[in-house]
Amino acid sequence: MIYFALLAIAVALIAVAAFGCGIAQGIAVYGAANSMARQPEIAGKIQLVMFVGLAFIESLTIYSLMMSFILVGKLPKTEAVLELIQHAVK
Repeated sequence: MIYFALLAIAVALIAVAAFGCGIAQGIAVYGAANSMARQPEIAGKIQLVMFVGLAFIESLTIYSLMMSFILVGKLPKTEAVLELIQHAVK
């Protein structure tokens, strides 16, 4: 029972990783836009570095989505959990 509870918590924590990726992408784009506004002559290099960084951040988002699908598949069905709880209460 504790295993399934921890598994459900892990699935919920993966959502935090996706939220963090969104925040990180916003910060990266803000920093790149700010840098390009200050030094327009190297905007191409800044943009290239920004895209590489965004690709790494996005890969973390895709991996967390993949892990959430895998972990959700390991969770038991709702009926089984309710039956287990009913037996524990009796």
